[in-house]
Amino acid sequence: METKKFSYWQDGDMWLGYLEEYPDYITQGVTLNELKEHLKDLYKELTSGAIPCVRKIAELEVA
Repeated sequence: METKKFSYWQDGDMWLGYLEEYPDYITQGVTLNELKEHLKDLYKELTSGAIPCVRKIAELEVA
């Protein structure tokens, strides 16, 4: 099973979060489990080509 890191926080009654690899795309849920499901759906959309011009985060070795 593949895993992805994500950041999340609670703001009032909502849980918000984003995938570490795609920090420009935030989603939300009423519960933490709902947020996780929305993050999975978002990942599928971002990697399927359904969303144009997706910006990503990567690492570059410079030394």
